[in-house]
Amino acid sequence: MDFLSPYLRWDSLSSFIVLAIGLFTLLAVIYSSKFMRGKKNLWQYYLWIILTSLCSTGAVLSNHLILLLVFWGFLGLTLYLLINFGEDSSSAAKKTFIIVGGSDCLMLLGIGIIYYLTGTFQIDKIKIPLTPKNLNTLIPTFAYLCLAIASFAKAGCMPFHSWIPDCAEFAPIPVTAFLPASLDKLLGIYLLARISMDLFVLNPAMNLFLIIIGAITVLAAVMMALIQHNLKRLLGYHAVSQVGYMVLGIGTANPVGIAGGLFHMLNNAIYKSCLFLSGGAVEYRKETSELDKLGGLAKTMPVSFICCLIASLSISGVPPFNGFVSKWMVYQGLISVCSSQYLVYRVLVILCLVAAMFGSALTLASFMKLIHATFLGQRYNTITQEHYDDVSWKMLLPQIILAFLCILFGVFAFQIPLKYFIFPSLSTYQLINLSTSLGFWTPSLATGLILIGLLFGLIFYSLSKIKIREDSTFIGGEELSSEERYSGVEFYQTIKDLRFFKNIYEKAENKYFDIYDQIRRFISFITLKLQHLHNGVLPTYLVWCLLGMVVLFWVLRY
Repeated sequence: MDFLSPYLRWDSLSSFIVLAIGLFTLLAVIYSSKFMRGKKNLWQYYLWIILTSLCSTGAVLSNHLILLLVFWGFLGLTLYLLINFGEDSSSAAKKTFIIVGGSDCLMLLGIGIIYYLTGTFQIDKIKIPLTPKNLNTLIPTFAYLCLAIASFAKAGCMPFHSWIPDCAEFAPIPVTAFLPASLDKLLGIYLLARISMDLFVLNPAMNLFLIIIGAITVLAAVMMALIQHNLKRLLGYHAVSQVGYMVLGIGTANPVGIAGGLFHMLNNAIYKSCLFLSGGAVEYRKETSELDKLGGLAKTMPVSFICCLIASLSISGVPPFNGFVSKWMVYQGLISVCSSQYLVYRVLVILCLVAAMFGSALTLASFMKLIHATFLGQRYNTITQEHYDDVSWKMLLPQIILAFLCILFGVFAFQIPLKYFIFPSLSTYQLINLSTSLGFWTPSLATGLILIGLLFGLIFYSLSKIKIREDSTFIGGEELSSEERYSGVEFYQTIKDLRFFKNIYEKAENKYFDIYDQIRRFISFITLKLQHLHNGVLPTYLVWCLLGMVVLFWVLRY
């Protein structure tokens, strides 16, 4: 098989990602067999899913930059085609195609520069240092940024994130769970890890750049998620926010941080897919994803509720679930970076660490809103009799498997995922340093202590003979009528009225932070200006032709 080595590469990093791609493809097909039943052109839908899985595998195993580019570009096309299976999704699909496709153009430019610098496309033979010793470092830095932007756009990192909330809202739920929630995260962060660890040798300035981008993504996206009224759009912003932790981990450039970023990449794909599939079950049964039209579904959809609750606790970083372990490792990596000799560097890293931890608290707050509004609040239609109304086993089985993995990869984090998937992806030197920097967290011991605490609480509750009194809802001394209800959608809406955030939220609603809309507005502005030059007067056209010739002759004067 040596003749394939210049083109394909099978190592520890690529192997577990290929395994994850197969798992998420299988779950997406099982879930879709019920959710998508009755839709038109289903044969095309399943064909695009299979081709997406194959191209994702090809991109991960590629050891040749041109081969990687071919698979990467085809994935942008299948993403566009799959999003278009949703109702009123053409605008979101076009936006996705332009953002991802535009970043692919930069990826092509970056690959061209790499070939110019090294004379080869073979990934395992490329090692470009970004050392600030001379001006020649500007060209390698530009090449790295071109590839990093492609990974940011694929994973949904700011400022190339705006396609994910739109895709989450309008694309079919299985597509969202399969691509933006899982495969695109795996591919985007895989590319970022490859270029940061293999193709380039990063300098402290570039590492700090990644850390700052990661912290901004965590905080800004979760602030947007807090005020959302649509379940799928809320999950979409959280899909963006979680990318920040992965970028933070890789930006630390130390073993525990990189391992935490890669582990969080895998964890995010698990619990985020579970959340979207649980939200899809709610939408499938209730025919809406608006939070103010949901509520009280825990009794009628108990399995979906439990799966959603487990995934919500995991994404919020609550122990002993898997999301806590990977976030803990990212935090450990950031703390290790704080030992830098540069004061400004240390201060910025500490601020990013605080932002990441605060973002995790806000994530828990927003999922309290989601769980209350969807499953625990008052029912939207109280006239409807309560009965078991959960979805088919084909839609429940993928949720159960993913929720089980959230528990398994949290309780036995060091015994299974880190030992067999994450740590083998690091070099021997990194593994030696890793053994002294993991901190004191022991998942299995912590889980045992939590269970003991819950058991003592249950025993105390059963022996205390506490009497529960039921009464009407009390709000300011007034009793609510039976027609009034509080769904929880208004949770945290007062944040929008704060002086500091009010202007920011208004600009966000007007798409000021949407790179797609800003480029579209700029192009429209240039187009309007150019229209004035097309006045139909022949002498005007001759003058512009003459000026163009003068510029051309000046450029080609040598």
